[in-house]
Amino acid sequence: MREFGRLFLCIIICMIALIVGANLILIYIKQGDSGRPYRVEAERIAYDIEHGKEPDLSRNEYVKGYVKLDVDLSSLFTEEEEKTGDVGKLLEEIEEFTDRDTECLFRVVNGDIYRFDYRSGEEKNTDKTLIVMNVVLGIIALSVVFLLIYIRFRIIGPFNRMTELPAELAKGNITAPIKADKNKYFGNFLWGLDLLRDKLEKGRQQDLERKKNNQALILSLSHDIKTPLSIIELNSKALERGLYDNNSEKKDRIAGVIGEKCGEIKTYVDQIIQASKEDFLELEVKDSEFYLSKVMDSIKNVYIEKMNLLMIDFEIGEYPDCLLKGDGDRAVEVLQNIIENAIKYGDGHDIKIRTFREENSQLISVINSGCSLKDTELPHIFDSFWRGSNTGANAGSGLGLYICKQLMNRMNGDIFAEIRDGNMVVTAVFGMV
Repeated sequence: MREFGRLFLCIIICMIALIVGANLILIYIKQGDSGRPYRVEAERIAYDIEHGKEPDLSRNEYVKGYVKLDVDLSSLFTEEEEKTGDVGKLLEEIEEFTDRDTECLFRVVNGDIYRFDYRSGEEKNTDKTLIVMNVVLGIIALSVVFLLIYIRFRIIGPFNRMTELPAELAKGNITAPIKADKNKYFGNFLWGLDLLRDKLEKGRQQDLERKKNNQALILSLSHDIKTPLSIIELNSKALERGLYDNNSEKKDRIAGVIGEKCGEIKTYVDQIIQASKEDFLELEVKDSEFYLSKVMDSIKNVYIEKMNLLMIDFEIGEYPDCLLKGDGDRAVEVLQNIIENAIKYGDGHDIKIRTFREENSQLISVINSGCSLKDTELPHIFDSFWRGSNTGANAGSGLGLYICKQLMNRMNGDIFAEIRDGNMVVTAVFGMV
């Protein structure tokens, strides 16, 4: 905000300097006596009269007319001065009897004095120019000041108020809703932040609920497991002490009980495993339609420049602008996850995107060179938290392709992978409208 205040002050000073400077320049021009065209025109007419020509005033823009004055030159200056035609002294003498505000010039032609009436309008025009210039500069200055004030209160002010919001969300202060703002510049941004806050709040509530349910499940299953374990323990101690050495029938019955209780324990363990496999990601997918070209444009905007920086050859083949079923944003997410995997685990030489049509489906394949994944590992790449032997030192959670699989299933599509000619090919299958 301080920087804006300094900028505001500098602009005001510059506007004042501009207005003052323009006024000084015009005043200086007004005071000058050079380049007055009516003097030149008067001299030309005087020349025509001196040489017996009739001046053509219709072609003259400045001189309105002329008249020979009935003045006795001898009364103004000597015969010698009359012969020499000392115009300067003559004009000084004449100006003593002439109103200085009169727009006229005097010239001596063939011994007679002529008065030339002109319409210079220089001073009037200069004054008018000064007024117009000051009005225009004033309007510009006021407009600039108004614009700066508008920016200060409508853009910079709201932006400063928003700077703390992301930090508050990061700290976990997500309970209170963000105040709506009708500001056309940041209204959508605040609305998006409030959606993010709401989603984080819902996610936190879901996490708490999930933890509560998981805890209740663990406690319940732990209690249920204790019963068959206690029976197994009791019967095993009886066998250990040899209580049934001479009674094979009881031994068989105890063996059956132990097997039955082991089956119960296995059932409880299976329930725990099943609970752990339940979807732990909240993946919302809109049931809508999207154009393939829109998805491809999004991929181009993100990856063309990135691939140039990574020095990876990136090529997108021709594709039809067809309408596909599913969530366009989620389709972009799927392709981005596949491409990121190709960048991480490929050899960095080239990545290609190809499209194919099969029956009523549109296939989009991402092909990266240098696949080092073993064929035996290929069926597991869409499992959660699974990482192949080719991951090396690359960081990751093993969820990228798992998320792709879940998203494609929710969009009634499919995704599969294959190793072809040493290249990894991951293909997403979308339904067509």
